[in-house]
Amino acid sequence: MKLPKEVKNIIKTLEEAGFEAYVVGGCVRDILLDRTPKDWDLTTSAKPEKIQKLFPDSVYENDFGTVAVKTDSKDESLKIVEVTTFRSEAKYSDKRHPDSVDFTESLEEDLKRRDFTINALALRPKKKAYDIVDLFEGQKDLKEGVVRTVGSPNERFSEDALRLMRALRFATQLNFTIEGETFQAIKENAHWIKNVAEERIKDELIKMIDNKYAHNGILFMQDSGLLELVLPEIAKGIGVGQNKHHIYTVFEHNLYALKWAAEHDYPLHVKFAALLHDVGKPQTKRGEGKDSTFYGHEVVGAKIAEKLLKRLKFSKKFTEKVVLLVRYHLFYYEVGEVTESSVRRLVAKVGSDNMDDLVKVRICDRMGSGVPKPEPYRLRHFRYMIDRVQKDPISVGMLKVDGEDVMRAADVKPGKKIGRILNILLDEVLDEPKKNERKYQLEKIKDLSAKTDKELEKLEKKAKDKQNKFEQSVDEELKRKYYL
Repeated sequence: MKLPKEVKNIIKTLEEAGFEAYVVGGCVRDILLDRTPKDWDLTTSAKPEKIQKLFPDSVYENDFGTVAVKTDSKDESLKIVEVTTFRSEAKYSDKRHPDSVDFTESLEEDLKRRDFTINALALRPKKKAYDIVDLFEGQKDLKEGVVRTVGSPNERFSEDALRLMRALRFATQLNFTIEGETFQAIKENAHWIKNVAEERIKDELIKMIDNKYAHNGILFMQDSGLLELVLPEIAKGIGVGQNKHHIYTVFEHNLYALKWAAEHDYPLHVKFAALLHDVGKPQTKRGEGKDSTFYGHEVVGAKIAEKLLKRLKFSKKFTEKVVLLVRYHLFYYEVGEVTESSVRRLVAKVGSDNMDDLVKVRICDRMGSGVPKPEPYRLRHFRYMIDRVQKDPISVGMLKVDGEDVMRAADVKPGKKIGRILNILLDEVLDEPKKNERKYQLEKIKDLSAKTDKELEKLEKKAKDKQNKFEQSVDEELKRKYYL
């Protein structure tokens, strides 16, 4: 158990000035679990102005007694060490923030206000050992793998309703259970989560999902009643049976898809796409039993996923990635049936940068259905085809000519005619990549420019219809073949 020199130096400086100082909270928990802390927090009897005087290179910008002390460490987790004055808190009227914060001289008062026993541990280095302050049996709970509140669960959750989610998140991350009274209090007070800002819920959800045991977190949410309040779209899949190609309900299937993604450390947006890929099924289900169908669930699901992620304030870029993967997770690929031009059209819709993620979501979908192999021959062949066509043009921007070339060769001014000619050229190239040659395309532009606007409009429509034909045929084939 070694403390970084930066942390030791801060404690030494405070103690030499006559103050108490301890490492506290999650970093102590991580040390005792033999994990590397992601950040470092200290607590001290020194008031904020004293801390700042001892550490001139520091910042104090809040009402909670926390001073950010800068170090010269190259380790990102140690560049800023937060040092907070011992404090006690008054009641939380809004179930989010304390009505008032009072500084205290007592470490015990400071630890009493913390959320869970495993986070209410303090540590102070000695010459050849460490003193661990454990007033609430936090070490015992760490050994037994239990998340338990400090004192009354109802009081702790009424102080800050986000602790409802934090309890589940810690249990998920650490693969712990939740102590009985604590879990009962979560169930009874789940409705308080409505008082918490979406951004704070999102942060806890990310930490829960971006974890090896993410599926346990969703199960905790289901059992506690938080799932229906935080992710009602996922909860709608509970008990919704599928057809003869599925052995699980919609909820179970999405859960097992997430489990595969989490256990194989897929990117966060792939994990969310795995969880949400069939979120549109409850709304699109028709019929019951082995022949029930879910026509168009990928389109409906993409819209539901977008609304959910926007509500929780996920970034636009993250939302777009997840929505794209949900929308196209049902791509059809059968060796010998799908041509190179069809693969090019799919890549054009999804984007070459997203194809590997799309395959990962398909693998999650498969493993969430209980099949034995994650990547059968057809998926491996699909990867090969993607690599094979990857350098082929799949968008107007990859043509050997551009709008300026069209204006010069056709002697036309900026307008719709330019875009129509480029779209017609792209359609040719999607079928025959060899036609992406500048000399050929300049001659083709001259031929097309001789046509009327009405003729060009008709050709463009034909090209776009052709580009959409593959996707439509996929949907029809899947509906017939897989009752989807």
